[in-house]
Amino acid sequence: MNERKPMTKRMLIMLICVGLLLAALVGFNLFRAHMFAKFMAGNAAPPATVSAVVAGYQSWQPQLAAVGSLRAVRGVDVTTEVAGLVREIAFRSGQEVKTNQVLVRLNDDTDVALLHSLQAAAELAQTVYRRDQAQYDIKAIAKAQLDADAADLKGKNAQVAGQAALVEKKTIRAPFAGRVGITTVNPGQYLNPGDAIVTLQAIDPIYADFTLPQQQLGQLAIDQSVVVDTNAYSGQTFVGKIQSISPKVDSATRNVQIEASVDNHERKLLPGMYANVKIDAGTEQRYLTLPQTAITYNPYGATVFLVKPGTQRDAQGRTLPVAQQVFITPGPTRGDQVAILKGVDAGTQVVTSGQLKLKNGTPLVIDNRVQPADSPNPTPQEQ
Repeated sequence: MNERKPMTKRMLIMLICVGLLLAALVGFNLFRAHMFAKFMAGNAAPPATVSAVVAGYQSWQPQLAAVGSLRAVRGVDVTTEVAGLVREIAFRSGQEVKTNQVLVRLNDDTDVALLHSLQAAAELAQTVYRRDQAQYDIKAIAKAQLDADAADLKGKNAQVAGQAALVEKKTIRAPFAGRVGITTVNPGQYLNPGDAIVTLQAIDPIYADFTLPQQQLGQLAIDQSVVVDTNAYSGQTFVGKIQSISPKVDSATRNVQIEASVDNHERKLLPGMYANVKIDAGTEQRYLTLPQTAITYNPYGATVFLVKPGTQRDAQGRTLPVAQQVFITPGPTRGDQVAILKGVDAGTQVVTSGQLKLKNGTPLVIDNRVQPADSPNPTPQEQ
């Protein structure tokens, strides 16, 4: 009986020690978990500042776009057919001229004098022919003499006509109405045949030449409206119509050439300019749109970051949203905008800038003081 008491006492002490050890282990684990949680909370990813926009529907007019070149309806470098010394410049550089208006006169004194001589010879031949005609009527001369007189008269008249044509060529006229360019020809200067005097361009209307892929040929028609703009007049557009569609498709590029006539009554568009051409094709459609900057294109697909509710709080105690990356199916583009066919619902807030520093779950601070471009018709400076 006395021997059992020390054993019981030792067992009790051992159980107490084991209990204390277990309590110490549990307490240590709880303390470690608490400190780890505190450490992780202190090292959470800082919030990223981004801009965002709410996705919404917009009405789009489908358009075909191309870059073309402007060309005068009529354009020519005025030259001379004959050599001569310039006597008079009858126009000013940049002037609007009419059809057959005199532009340049060459010295024709010698040619006019020769013309008068030939006219006198022709008049004499005419007199001789009439006199011999009267002689032939009374059978005073032979028919051969009268025929020789007639041939001589025709020859003299032909010489007069040729010399008169030469004199006329010494006066250079506008072949059609238009605007002349800048000339460097001066009175007293000698011109050879073919020397350029000045350019003459008929620019109202003006042609826009451009090409489109063959798959878009079915959306084109004669007299279809086109809108033309150029960076020379930012924000201003010019209206025209398709004038002609080439009956041949280029076998190398599979493009078809198109000619449009564009109204240019203000004479702002000039031949040689490049121009952006847009053609309305089909009926108006509604698309869910986002700015192009919102989309990240990857080899495995296009993605955007959505703004979702989160749990982390900022210094002021406000709950911060988080980023969630999703795949999308982009559609047609229009200016700075992209149509979203799948992956985003209307009313969803989408990150538009700052995506490079994001991953799933990153806390967000939305700052929309500066927004990326989102214009359906941006100007070249904005692009």
